[in-house]
Amino acid sequence: QVQLVESGGGSVQAGGSLRLSCAASGRPFSMYTMGWFRQAPGKEREFVAAASWSGLRNYADSVKGRFTISRDNAKTTVYLQMNSLKPEDTAVYYCALGSGVVVESSYDYWGQGTQVTVSS
Repeated sequence: QVQLVESGGGSVQAGGSLRLSCAASGRPFSMYTMGWFRQAPGKEREFVAAASWSGLRNYADSVKGRFTISRDNAKTTVYLQMNSLKPEDTAVYYCALGSGVVVESSYDYWGQGTQVTVSS
């Protein structure tokens, strides 16, 4: 059974930083893409960043230059370093495991989500 457990969310002022972690179990982690998505109140869930098993990294335009995704295959953990946070980054952040990159439906497993709140 696959489990994804996020941590690291919280409240921060605009301009601050947070690092999210997602620990995975139940699958050969190194063979899959790990992604981060977010859902703000009243909005649909959207792609944030992805780290493929081959080393490729993809980012949404809204977070490029501010967020960095990384993965530690030995620890079966993916991270999202978020710098220069803005109020519009406020959302529940989800990590996901799958075979795609941007498309939500290409991810098979999801974490429970962690809240990130950025105040102005």
